[in-house]
Amino acid sequence: MLSQCESLVREIDCRYATDAELIFLLHYRKSYPKRFSLYKKIGQLEQAIVDSMYKEVRKKAPQILHSRKQDISSKWKQDALRTMRYCATAVLLDDANSLQNKYLLWFQTVMDAFNSRHSCDITYAIMQEVVQQLFTAEEVEMLLPMVQLAQATLGMTETTQLTKL
Repeated sequence: MLSQCESLVREIDCRYATDAELIFLLHYRKSYPKRFSLYKKIGQLEQAIVDSMYKEVRKKAPQILHSRKQDISSKWKQDALRTMRYCATAVLLDDANSLQNKYLLWFQTVMDAFNSRHSCDITYAIMQEVVQQLFTAEEVEMLLPMVQLAQATLGMTETTQLTKL
């Protein structure tokens, strides 16, 4: 939404926007109550989401919670929580571009520096599973693309199968 507004402002310099250029605002207005409700629900469930993810990671890929024999579980939880919050904001604003440009690309650099892309692949594949368990189909339709974008940007591949673990 914000990215689209910024783009529109650049495009309509010194003129009025056409109906076709403004249609995204009508779509956003119509979807806002659902987006707001989901945003609030994510905030209420964020700890349950991260706890469920942590439980699954411990079962399926416990090695990603250790680095050089040091337990990094608290750092992993903090990163998962931060990403969930950014995804929630992207849902609220209907703005995957801002999620990508203002958070994921920066975090990708961090994950590259720590050679943690494989960990992200697993983490965000599991986040997708948890999201599908805790939210309605309509909510998943709005949230899942943001989590998939996180996995595609932060992970090693665009599609990761947990069966490869």
